[in-house]
Amino acid sequence: MKKGKPEKLIIDGKRLDGRDLEEMREIEAKIGVISRADGSAMFRFGNTVAIAAVYGPRPMFPKHLQDPEKAVIQFRYNMAPFSCEERVRPGTSRRSVEISKVIREALAEAIWIEEFPRTVIDIYVEILQSDGSTRCAAINAASLALADAGVPLKDLICACSVGKVDGEIVLDVNGKEDNYGEVDMPVAMIPRGEKIVLLQMDGELTFEEFEKCIELAKKGCKKVYELQKEVIRKKYAIIAEEV
Repeated sequence: MKKGKPEKLIIDGKRLDGRDLEEMREIEAKIGVISRADGSAMFRFGNTVAIAAVYGPRPMFPKHLQDPEKAVIQFRYNMAPFSCEERVRPGTSRRSVEISKVIREALAEAIWIEEFPRTVIDIYVEILQSDGSTRCAAINAASLALADAGVPLKDLICACSVGKVDGEIVLDVNGKEDNYGEVDMPVAMIPRGEKIVLLQMDGELTFEEFEKCIELAKKGCKKVYELQKEVIRKKYAIIAEEV
């Protein structure tokens, strides 16, 4: 047994944090959390907290980096040194570069980048607390921040993780399940058309298990999507009252 690994992650049908197999942790979202950003948001899965800030679209310099046909998206994912039980080394890492790349490509699927040639959209995400599903929290926060910045979107992007733990398929993988479970699979989706724009998998599944994971991930993403829409509606309801 790995050091620190619990003997069982699921006992009598319950996970170590008390959830059912298909139960998501408490989720929370806010927008407009950084006053100097064009758009910003916070998203939380249980103890996992992500903050996102968006700047742009704005002219890109130096000019040789501009794309004459569409906006360039620059995305940076970073984990704060204090976000984990073991201190994270400051600066970029292979993991942060890889996650930044796949999230940037996922977000590009939802942004009308062709409407903003020769510009750049900068998106920064900081993980303040990590307890599994950090890239999913990052995507949800970034999507809300883009909406808060007024960047035209085809739809919001919502994300959640699924996995296999003690032989069972589960929704919203937490830190211990990520570290000691058999499979961790983050999924991001554009709800309109149920288009999957990010899917990564660490581990092995049968075809039947994979299909079950996809269906469960879609259910989780739709729950996130409803919260995202609610947060945006509340902001504009408040603005309307102030006018």
